[in-house]
Amino acid sequence: MFDESARFGAELMQPGLNAMDSEENNLRPKCLEDYVGQEKVKQNLKVYLEAARRRGEPMDHVLLYGPPGLGKTTLAGIIAAEMGVQIRITSGPAIEKPGDLAALLTNLQEGDVLFIDEIHRLSRQVEEVLYPALEDFALDIMIGKGPSAQSIRINLPQFTLVGATTRAGQLTGPLRDRFGVLLKLELYSPDELARIITRSAGILDQPITPEGAYEMARRSRGTPRVANRTLKRVRDFATVLGDGVIDRDAALIALKRMDIDALGLDELDRSVLRAIIEMYNGGPVGLETLAAALGEEAVTLEDLCEPYLMQMGFLTRTPRGRCVTQLAYQHLGLQVPAAPAGKLPHPDDHGQQSLF
Repeated sequence: MFDESARFGAELMQPGLNAMDSEENNLRPKCLEDYVGQEKVKQNLKVYLEAARRRGEPMDHVLLYGPPGLGKTTLAGIIAAEMGVQIRITSGPAIEKPGDLAALLTNLQEGDVLFIDEIHRLSRQVEEVLYPALEDFALDIMIGKGPSAQSIRINLPQFTLVGATTRAGQLTGPLRDRFGVLLKLELYSPDELARIITRSAGILDQPITPEGAYEMARRSRGTPRVANRTLKRVRDFATVLGDGVIDRDAALIALKRMDIDALGLDELDRSVLRAIIEMYNGGPVGLETLAAALGEEAVTLEDLCEPYLMQMGFLTRTPRGRCVTQLAYQHLGLQVPAAPAGKLPHPDDHGQQSLF
C-alpha cells in the first residue's frame, strides 16, 4: 500500500524510550511516583490513567504544552509505561508527507502511544490525514489520479496520541479540539528542582550535599533540563578541582566559571539587558534590531532569553519594542536613569504616553 522508503523512514523516526540509550534517558523517571513536581498535572493524570485501565480502553489523546525542558517527553513515556504499552516517538518537522504519517500509524499496535514533539509544526496536509485517525481510528487514502482516483479507508488499531508543543497558540483549532486531555506544565520551584538534582545525583553515583543541590536549583531557571545539565557540568568541576563532592562551595565555584549568576542569568541574558540599556537607553528597541546588534538570531533571543527575563521582571514587551525595567538596572549594578521633569519614575516607563 505504501512504498518501502516511506515505511523505512517512519521506522527511523519512531524509536522507543530505552533507558540504556543515553545518560539523559537514565535520569528520566519511569513512573508517576518518581516524577517530581507538576502536582496538579500528576493528580489529574492518575485519574485519567486509572479510569482508562478500568474501562479496558486506551488513554484519550493528550496534549502537553509549556516551556521547553519541563518534562513533556518524560510524561509521554510515563503514560505508556503506566498503561503497559509501547511508545513510538517522532516530531512534527520529521513527518513531511501524509505517507510518512500513514506508515507510522499502520505500524502501531493496539493501545500504543504515538508521541509527536513540536506538534504545532505539522504541515496542513499531514493534519488533514491525522483528523480521521484521531476521531475514527481510520485513514482515508486516495489511490490513483484523475477520473480513476478512488478513496479507500484503512482501519487503524486504537492508539493514544500524545502531542507536545512549546507554542500552544500556534496549534490550529481543529487539531487542538481533537485532544481529550490538555495539560499545561509550569516552571518548577527551587525546592522541586533541588529534589530532582538530588535524585539525578544518586543515579549518577555523585556525592552531593543539600546546600549544593539547592544552590544549583535556584539558578536553573525553573527547568529540570537546565538543572540536570548544570549538575553534570558542576560534577566535572568537583571531580577535577575539588574532592569529588558537590557542596555549596564547589557549586559556587563551578557556576561562577560557567558565568551563571545568582538568579540563573547567563552571559547571553546579561548581554541582552546591557545592549538595551547601553545602546538604546533602556528601550524600546525592536527584536530584529536587537538581534543584529548582538550578532544572534532573533528566534534565539525570543525563545531562549526573553521568556525567563520577562518572568524575572527584567524585560517588558511594548507595541514599540522591548524595554528593560528598574530591576534590570539594579541586577546589573547600573544606576537607574532619572525620570524627566514632571514625571514619576516607573519600571516600565520609557517615554511612552500613558493611556490613562
